[in-house]
Amino acid sequence: MVKVSPSILSADFCNLERDIGRVSGADWLHVDVMDGMFVPNLTIGVPVVQSIRRHTDMFLDVHLMIDKPARYVDQFCKAGADLLSVHLEADHPVRIADALRAMEANGVKKAVALRPITSARAVLPYIEQLDMVLVMTVEPGFGGQKFMESQLDTIREVRALIDRYNPACELEVDGGVAPGTAERVIEAGATVLVAGSAVYGAEDPARAVENLRRGEETG
Repeated sequence: MVKVSPSILSADFCNLERDIGRVSGADWLHVDVMDGMFVPNLTIGVPVVQSIRRHTDMFLDVHLMIDKPARYVDQFCKAGADLLSVHLEADHPVRIADALRAMEANGVKKAVALRPITSARAVLPYIEQLDMVLVMTVEPGFGGQKFMESQLDTIREVRALIDRYNPACELEVDGGVAPGTAERVIEAGATVLVAGSAVYGAEDPARAVENLRRGEETG
């Protein structure tokens, strides 16, 4: 069954503990970290991840949209991340490999992320060691953007590479995922759906999570 990972980027940061509780029935919790350099936005850092970890036992799916992420992997692992995603565009391949080794040393699940400009084949040097690949279906940096239909081809291409080289690897999709797009994303091969506005913009976030799951069931 598909996993749902609500993004707290769309939560009320003054009531973050409450809003995390409202999606406690979800599979994972998606935490977007932005540094104002790799993407033109600033969000949260290590202290907030530490605080979240103290108040929930949910699986923390931490997405590092930061420049040269290897510098901070140890800190986010120690803060309580269960999985870290680093962008292939954020550093030289050697340093991306260093970041993945640091995750391994910390016992944290390893993932790489792709912006829409990046070919699916960019995952090939890493695919056999990954626990997840994250495909962005919007340009990273801001919530509430429109789903990029062209990225369905990238999802399919990544799915084929995962099936060939590492079938246990998850395929997460982030950006514009809602009941209207979730079914197509799942059909293209996604196993984890990130949703921010579609969950926290709903009157009942818990029900919104279930609606996304039903997108799989009604295929």
